[in-house]
Amino acid sequence: MNKDNKVWLTERELAERWRKSTRTLMNYRAQGKAPQYAKVGGKILYDLEVIQKQEQQSVVDPIK
Repeated sequence: MNKDNKVWLTERELAERWRKSTRTLMNYRAQGKAPQYAKVGGKILYDLEVIQKQEQQSVVDPIK
């Protein structure tokens, strides 16, 4: 487990979670639309907590 106890998703794991291709995630990063990520040794990693917050903020409540 990481020293900071963070859970990291790989690019492939996030792509599967969001039902997107890894190429789409690459395009999001190039366009500045990707969620915050870390690049470690050439590998892209996404903090699960950041992803969950973004997903929560994306929920649309049609009853307002």
